[in-house]
Amino acid sequence: MSNEQFDIIIIGGGATGSGIALDAASRGFKTLLLEKNDFSEGTSSRSTKMVHGGVRYLEAAVKKLDKDQFNLVKEGLKERSRLLKNAPHLCTRLTLVTPLYKWWEIPYMFTGLFLYDFISGKRGLGRTSVVSKNDMINTFPTIKKKGLVGGIKYYDGSFNDSRLNITLLQTAEKYGAICKNYSEVKSFIYTNDKISGLEMEDKITGKTYTYNSTSIINATGAFSDKVRKMDDKEAAKMLDLSSGVHIVLDKKYLPSNEGLMIPKTQDGRVLFILPWMGKCLVGTTDEKTILSEHPEVSQKDLDYILEHLEIYFDLKIDKSEILSSWSGIRPLVSAPKSSSTKSIVRDHIITSSNSGLISIIGGKWTTYRKMAEEVVDYTINKFNLSDIKCKTKELKLIGSEIQSENLKIDFVEKDIKEYLIKMYGDKALLVAQSTNKIQKLHPKYCLTNAEVLYSIKYEFVKKPLDFLVRRTSLSLIDKKASIEILEEVLTILKDALSWDEETLDNERLEALSILNKDI
Repeated sequence: MSNEQFDIIIIGGGATGSGIALDAASRGFKTLLLEKNDFSEGTSSRSTKMVHGGVRYLEAAVKKLDKDQFNLVKEGLKERSRLLKNAPHLCTRLTLVTPLYKWWEIPYMFTGLFLYDFISGKRGLGRTSVVSKNDMINTFPTIKKKGLVGGIKYYDGSFNDSRLNITLLQTAEKYGAICKNYSEVKSFIYTNDKISGLEMEDKITGKTYTYNSTSIINATGAFSDKVRKMDDKEAAKMLDLSSGVHIVLDKKYLPSNEGLMIPKTQDGRVLFILPWMGKCLVGTTDEKTILSEHPEVSQKDLDYILEHLEIYFDLKIDKSEILSSWSGIRPLVSAPKSSSTKSIVRDHIITSSNSGLISIIGGKWTTYRKMAEEVVDYTINKFNLSDIKCKTKELKLIGSEIQSENLKIDFVEKDIKEYLIKMYGDKALLVAQSTNKIQKLHPKYCLTNAEVLYSIKYEFVKKPLDFLVRRTSLSLIDKKASIEILEEVLTILKDALSWDEETLDNERLEALSILNKDI
């Protein structure tokens, strides 16, 4: 492939980059995507697992009569609907309830969420309703009862972020894109002061390759400014960074399949308590942070979440009960006059440098498709590429092309079948057929040996944590369990990828060093 000519090269294999790769390839452009680590290793696998229009943005839009905030909500709800249709095995409806402790909050919250429904229109997922105090207690037995007057129920979307990321890449490959993880861009190549290619190092083999392209798109999320400075040392700062911190607890703390949304904590942030993969996910965002390759959850972050759980629940959770924790960095469009990242509209900006490097700054998972469409349109106009219209609005993603419920996977246990369909959609049968003897890797979970083999062949897996953290999310819901099966996963990888003993030892040490900290 070295020195091959492409129409579009994308740097960054998270939500934005993967969406651009699919959009570009489905229009017929010769497309290459390069990611320096594993796909969705950063922010794109560390979200709150929600597909939403943004209730908080709607409140700001109404209070400030801000049209930009309103349009952001409207666009988010439109894209939410498309995601639920195009990847139904990974994106589902989520019921959320907001507990209220003052009578006047009931009409206030109801009106706001009714407006949320109204904007959704025919794309709505359910009608907002008032929940009585007794129903609140029955649904959430451990909720703080003192002063509770009731709640408001509304609906949004939930999704598996890292699996959606891989599904986008698989679909992009179907349309001819080449997608490479562990491929770090080391420098750009210029012709007459215009960017015309790049040099990339394969981090697995250590080999260096050169690729030429009509256009290059920087879609590296939190690292966008860093890549822009590779091209132009004088490039101005365009990003503000915000951390999102999450912990996972046992399902007993949220026995219902309904989640809770606390709209305003003591410092004004939003707190979500959600059902996710059979566990209880608790998280919040919008705390200013600095750029880090592997952000860690601080003791202060853990204390913050646990303290707020005690405010809203009649229970005390010990830190030893935390099954897993992680922190992700959100890339927000820079707003110098803003004192806090929660007040920044999480929209996006498309820009290009003097040399022609295109950068997409900001954005969020829910609107990845729309962002990709805009970036490719921008690239077409700037470089006079063939004016082919976007095709992703109704494009079914890999795993969603046929009714997966009708798959003949009767040779596995019922719980494994249901799990495989939920994770892989209509590819579940192909996963199950990856081995002659399908077996669970851990007695508590439906994770199987077949998935390791499938993910190596079809999902770009090269390292154990590619599988344990990002293809299956096991490490994100139960870090201890993932450590317990690490050796078996390593053995399968060693045989499939022909590792020698030194490579095996190095991969084991690297995986354990990460698993023994935050994911």
